[in-house]
Amino acid sequence: MSIAKSAGWCSLLLLLAPPIAAQQPATVPDLDVPFVPTNQEVVREMLRLGRVGPNDLVYDLGCGDGRIVITAAKEFGARGVGVDLNPERVAEAKDNAKRAGVEDKVEFRQQDLFETDFSAATVVTMYLLPSVNMRLRPRLLSELKPGTRVVSHAFDMEDWQPDQTATVDGTTVYLWTIPAQVAGEWRWQTGEGRRYQVNLQQAFQQVSGEALVDGRPAELTEAKLEGDRLRLAIKPEGAAEPVVFAARYQDGKLVGVAEGIRPDAAGGTWVAERAGSPPQG
Repeated sequence: MSIAKSAGWCSLLLLLAPPIAAQQPATVPDLDVPFVPTNQEVVREMLRLGRVGPNDLVYDLGCGDGRIVITAAKEFGARGVGVDLNPERVAEAKDNAKRAGVEDKVEFRQQDLFETDFSAATVVTMYLLPSVNMRLRPRLLSELKPGTRVVSHAFDMEDWQPDQTATVDGTTVYLWTIPAQVAGEWRWQTGEGRRYQVNLQQAFQQVSGEALVDGRPAELTEAKLEGDRLRLAIKPEGAAEPVVFAARYQDGKLVGVAEGIRPDAAGGTWVAERAGSPPQG
């Protein structure tokens, strides 16, 4: 073949070849949080504090190499979903899950955590930044079911006080339980015909308020909210001891449950209805 013909073929091949830029790997998206691996003992403490078990679905927001959901599956029997914007970390997490033998129990998604639907989670874990935690906070409170546990490594959520903390390897782990929205006026009647009314104010899981019994002022000596469970102790005028009510928030109502909190606890035969729409805020 002549030199001229060879040069012609080379020119044609260069024209047909894809642009060099198209052959390069996809660039990593801009990340809100850099990848910093969590110490394995901290991982275990996060899952212990979150009371993770075989019935849980753990979402790890910013999952990195997948170690939290992999440990949740391998050591705690849970299912898990890891979310990360970095395709390299997602590929690494999938490989790590396969090596650990839990690829059938976990899933990893390349997604923006601010656009991820995590409403099915029973536990959410995070090792993010304070500003990112605060951006996520409204969604955590509004989209997760009451009773869902949220666990954060190292960073809190400002005025939303944690239910519990633990310190391991020099770092703090925070636990919150998503509270039911119980603010407002509630009314119910017991089997013996007594009429109860409470007007509750709420700031996250902290609840306070006022009470009436048969239309007369009564003392609300206790109001404790944990997830979807509310405990109220109401002392009628002239009574020696308060009457204790245990309820579960269900379909917009407070449904009495007999938990035997105290010997004088009111039984599970009552349902409280809220007067009007719940307050917004």
